[in-house]
Formats: sequence, C-alpha cells, structure tokens
Amino acid sequence: MEATLRQLLGAIGEPLVDVLVAPAGLDAAVSGIAIVDPDDDPDDYSRRLVLVIGARGSAATRTVAAVARRGAVAVAVKTGRGPATELRAAASDAGVALLAVRDDARWDQVEQLARGVVEEDETEPGPGDLFTLSQTIGLLTGGLVSIEDTASRVLAYSRSDNLLADELRRLSILGRQGPPDYLRLLREWGVFDRVRGGEEVVHIDEHAEQGVRRRLAVGIHAGQRWLGTIWVQEGAVPLAERAESVLIGAARVAAGHLIRQRAQRSPGTRWSRDLVIGLLGGRVSPELVAGTFGIDPGASAVVAAFATRSETGSSHEFGVSELADVVSVHAATYRRAALTASDGARVYAVLPGVPLDGAESGLRAMCAEVVALTLRRTGVRVQAGIGSAVPRLEGVAASRGDADRVLDAMGADVDVAALVDLRAEILLDGTLRAVAASPDLHDPAVAALVAHDKEHGSDLARSVVAYLDAMGDVRVAAEQLTVHPNTLRYRLRRASTVAGLQLGDPRARLVHHLQLLIALRPVAQGGRDIAV
Repeated sequence: MEATLRQLLGAIGEPLVDVLVAPAGLDAAVSGIAIVDPDDDPDDYSRRLVLVIGARGSAATRTVAAVARRGAVAVAVKTGRGPATELRAAASDAGVALLAVRDDARWDQVEQLARGVVEEDETEPGPGDLFTLSQTIGLLTGGLVSIEDTASRVLAYSRSDNLLADELRRLSILGRQGPPDYLRLLREWGVFDRVRGGEEVVHIDEHAEQGVRRRLAVGIHAGQRWLGTIWVQEGAVPLAERAESVLIGAARVAAGHLIRQRAQRSPGTRWSRDLVIGLLGGRVSPELVAGTFGIDPGASAVVAAFATRSETGSSHEFGVSELADVVSVHAATYRRAALTASDGARVYAVLPGVPLDGAESGLRAMCAEVVALTLRRTGVRVQAGIGSAVPRLEGVAASRGDADRVLDAMGADVDVAALVDLRAEILLDGTLRAVAASPDLHDPAVAALVAHDKEHGSDLARSVVAYLDAMGDVRVAAEQLTVHPNTLRYRLRRASTVAGLQLGDPRARLVHHLQLLIALRPVAQGGRDIAV
C-alpha cells in the first residue's frame, strides 16, 4: 500500500510531529518506513519515510543528507529545543521533507502509526490512537492492556512500566498475535464465545501452571458485529474497583476508532476531532455529525467542559491530550454515543440523551470521577463545568457556551458545578461586562472614590463593597474586614464626603455596588482572571 506524506501526517498527528521542511509538498508518495541509526551501513531508502533514532538535533544533519541521497521522501528527527537551523538547511538542500518529532514521543508509537498507513492491508484497521487508548485504560484500571482484532492480532498495547507481565502477554506482544496454545485454552474456557456475544466483562482466573495471571476481557462491538477484544491483565497490584465499568466505556471508544479507521484510507483522529469541534462551535451541521457517529440528531444533549487548574506542588506533566483520554473513557461509560474533543486548553464531552433538566446525578458523578481519579493518579487538579441541556443536537454550541461560563465562574474550592449552581454568579459577570463595555454607564462617584484611594493609599472603596455585600450590616462587614465597626462607619462617612456617594438611596447603592465590583473585582474570561 502507498500513502502520501499528508496522509501519514494525518495518522501520526500534530501532537507527535511537525513539518519543518517539505520541498516537494505534502502529496509526495511514501511506500515504506525505515529506521536508521547513524552508525548503520547505507541502504536504499527510495520513497521511504526514514526515522532517525540514534541522533537528534544538529548531530543528525549528516544522516539526513545521506538518506536523502539514497531516495528518502521524508526524514523524521527529534530536533531538541533549538531552532533546528542546520537540519532545515540540510533537508532543503537535499530536497527531502523534514519532520520534527517531539522529544518526549516514543519512536515505537510513531513507527506503529506510520506503518498503519503505509504497510497495513487497507481492509484491516491500523493502530491509530489505540496505543493512546491502551495507555489510558491501563491508567484507569491499574493493569496491563492489549487491544486485539477478531483474529487475535495485537493492534495496540500499554507500556508495562514495572508491572508484572505474564507469559501470555509477553508472547502476544512479541509475536504481534496471541500464541496458538494459549488461544486454544481461551476458546476451551469459553472466553471468546462470551466476548463475541455482547458487552459482558469476562473474568479469567489466574492459571499459574499455564503462566496466565488474572485478567479481564471485553468485546468491542458495532451493533451486533464483533470488532475485537480489550484485555487487561492484573499486574503487581489488584485491578481498580471500577475496572469493569472503565472497560465497557473503553470498548465503546475503541469501536469508534476501529469503525472510523475502516471507513477511511488514512487512519487518524483529526477528522473526527474536527467534526466534534465544529459541532461545539456551531460550524458543522448536526446532521453530518449525527450521521457519521450514528447519533439521533433529535436527541437531547449536554456538554461538560473540563480543564486543569494550576496547583503548586505537582510536578506531574498532565496535558490536554491526557485529560481528553481520561474524559473519553468515562464519558463513553456514561453515554455510549458520547463524543469527546479538546479545543485549546479545555476538553469537551458531548453527551446525547441526557435528561433536559440537566441535573441527572450520574452526570455529576461521572465528572466527579474524572476529577478524583486525575488528582489521585497525577496530583493534577481538574475542574468540570456542566452546561444546560438542549433539546436537539443543534443546540450543542449553546450548551458548550454555558459549560465554559460555568468553568469561568467556578471558585478554587469547587470541583464540579452546573449552570444552575452558579447562575447568579454567571449573570452577575455578564452584567458587569455589559456595564463595563459602555462608557456612558460609568459612575463618576465611584471613579472619584477609586482615584482617592489610589492617591492617598486608603481603602475606602473595598470598605464600601464589604458594607454593600453585607446588605448594610456594619458589624458583619467590619468582621469581614477585621476592623472595628466604628472604623468602618468612619470610612463610610469619609467615602460619601470625598466622592459624593449616596448610600442612603437604594437605586444609587445598586449603581455604586455594580461600579465598585467592576473597579475592584477580576472577572473571569476564557479560564483566566482579568480586570475589567
């Protein structure tokens, strides 16, 4: 099979590689993959993508030029943190495309994704994002994961780290397929009949005499069609309590990957991600999304938005893509037809079929589980905002907007919140924005008070806000400010004198309060605080 460089990039994805130079364009044909170490003897690399694994940055310059002379179409190199000036020049002079691979990317993942486009039979699914999904399942279950097709060929697997892999897993991964003797045992135990039959999670007990540790298995299905199996072997520690529900959600996510990979000649996730992001932004027809993913366009839906919150003391690197992986599994467990995509620094789950009251306890529980698991496993704080329920898929963009506003308005002590929980805060923020945006609505008395504080180093404006927040209760406001009530009374008289505040007029108090909040209180916007 042959693919274009553009198709290869679609499969490998922007998170892993970036095109630095492409003299012949992205439609150049690639017919094979080669792995090269600078010390290797020269070979014929005609029409191949060459992965340079033994050198990075400027140290790979000579190798780039050498493989280009021997016919390479493109060269993938880890460029390090520098500008890669020498590499760019060498590739341009040699007329070969240069792909910069992220320093923290695994070469085996890059190779597998590339080979899935170039060398797999086009009727079979390539690994695509299944390696990432395997790693996520391993994180959530605490086990060792492999994903296999219906012929027991290994499509993807999680890294073992220091966990204890049994003989069955070791031989399956090394041979890229389950060993015949073990497959016969699994058939005799009725395992394949059960995973083929439905979504049941099958328990396989430990058989020490056969070198098989305890594991779970679940079939991957599209309707009545069996597409493959997810296996989770227990390692050095027991599997997580929620391992079964995680597997059910993961099987649904895997089914989507396999279906889309079979439907497209170039496997990859950009296509599906773009559709979901387009739906969230109101730029893509809901009928197109519904038809692609098998969703009823007339179904109600809710959007949940997730974002990491910066916390001190955590050294774990947890990015948006990792968060998206965790959310996708939990969302699919909660709703089979869930769609997940990241946009900027946030991850969104579109959840069809959620009741229109938007307050179903299962939805909050799903969001809370994502938050709790991420904090427990990585030490990274995640917050979740739940938008309003909309009656049809075409309203997803509005629900996404509500979910964003909820996240923007959430305090540091809140993990999960819905629109109903923060409606007053959200409406207040909207009101403050509208007032702040109109110069005609500015209160000169408040401007004079803020200017006085700035000139004299006083704290009159904050004292007035505390008094108004306490609805005129001087003792409550004084306690909040940690001053004596008589001190606060003096400040209020002083504020009225220097700025002309009318604290005895209810309408004037309301105007003063809004204008002071604009002047003193940061208003959340796009996940960060800004002064209005």
